[in-house]
Amino acid sequence: MEAAQLRALLDQVAAGATSPEQALERLRNLPFEDLGFARVDHHRALRRGYPETIFCEGKTPGQTVAIAERLAAAGSLVLATRAEPPTAHALIERFPEAEHDEQARTVVIRRDDASSPSSAGLVLVLSAGTSDVPVAREALVTARTMGAHAEGIFDVGVAGIHRLLACRERLLEARAIVVAAGMEGALASVVGGLVEAPVIAVPTSVGYGASFGGLAALLTMLNSCAPGVMVVNIDNGYGAGYAAAVINARSAGPDASAE
Repeated sequence: MEAAQLRALLDQVAAGATSPEQALERLRNLPFEDLGFARVDHHRALRRGYPETIFCEGKTPGQTVAIAERLAAAGSLVLATRAEPPTAHALIERFPEAEHDEQARTVVIRRDDASSPSSAGLVLVLSAGTSDVPVAREALVTARTMGAHAEGIFDVGVAGIHRLLACRERLLEARAIVVAAGMEGALASVVGGLVEAPVIAVPTSVGYGASFGGLAALLTMLNSCAPGVMVVNIDNGYGAGYAAAVINARSAGPDASAE
């Protein structure tokens, strides 16, 4: 349950349109609902401003669908990440209206009354190469699902720096920028040296043997000499997109995230 939904419920009780008993029934599963294999956190949207996300990796398709059903029944928007084909297909079969991004490995189930993305501010998601796009798209889907106006600019790595510089005007318009890069991960530092906005760097596990599955990019990004560059874990597009959306919303003012 999100803050706006709880406020509406309390207004209904105050106006006499909903009885205290009916309201209690709707609130019965706060703060969490125990499914035996999972405790679904229905209180998270009230604490954090965004509902619990389903990390599908390690869960069976049946477990993922059951969690999604409870989140949806509580009126929450549902985002499932790392959804491999069997899990994605199970979610789509249960929720035909679901939005599946095969490359990002995400499934989004929106509420019928969900508002359109905010037009305030801009989140940009960059990928160094086409091989980094799956991680970049996970960040893009996450930021958009959280209500940010987010755009992707892909394949602008340092091996052809003119490709990035051609987008410089757009870079300067962003409130937050996500950079997904593998190999040596240098793109985040380059972007950090060009823009005023905070840069969220995502090392990806793309590269030859000496990249050590993204460790080389991670260390490069952690050692960036460009101020304003922060780093999430290897392949964590979700964490980067989440952070960028929060930065974008909060930079619009204290009430932006509640709109």
